[in-house]
Amino acid sequence: MTPIVAAALEQYCATHTSPPEPLLDELAAYTRAHCQHAQMLTGPVEGRLLRMLVQIGAARRVLEIGTFTGYSALSMAAGLPDDGELITCDVNPETSEIAQSFFDRSPHGGKIRLIRGRAIKTLRSLPHDATFDFVFLDADKESYPDYYEAVLPRLRTGGLIAADNTLWSGRVLDPKESSDHAIVAFNAHVHADVRVEHVLLSVRDGVLLIRKK
Repeated sequence: MTPIVAAALEQYCATHTSPPEPLLDELAAYTRAHCQHAQMLTGPVEGRLLRMLVQIGAARRVLEIGTFTGYSALSMAAGLPDDGELITCDVNPETSEIAQSFFDRSPHGGKIRLIRGRAIKTLRSLPHDATFDFVFLDADKESYPDYYEAVLPRLRTGGLIAADNTLWSGRVLDPKESSDHAIVAFNAHVHADVRVEHVLLSVRDGVLLIRKK
């Protein structure tokens, strides 16, 4: 992943952000040492941003689509009250097993329910009246519009969706690959949606923050 912000500025931001808990540092180190695509880690700055958004919005129910090794889920769970719940969905059994092992060691792990399988199928299996206050979208990019349309009806009025990788290493400016075009199309889809208001943030690889009216 080509950084949107210069590496020195990224480090400056991290240095001037509240530090993550030691368990998150351990998870990041383990992921880099043992997992392919370790660049998919949310990281300390975006992790803290997600935690603060959950706290500021007084969220009690969070949905995450795309668990990877669990860094973002643990970050958001730390922002939930003791009786809050975070449902996270992923199809990769190996990284899901790593995530669950770290959830089991966290004081916030009891708030997290990891569901393995396709997220669209998981969403359809939830009770009809299941709603969420906050959604973090960080899975396969071609499916972003489908995930968005599936979760928006379940998002409470005033609730937030944070979609990750929405600058896609800058390739939104000159799309060539199918994933490039998928992110461009998703950003345009949200921009044209009168049901929401939104702001595109240049945090890490881009975060599109969406509020349901």
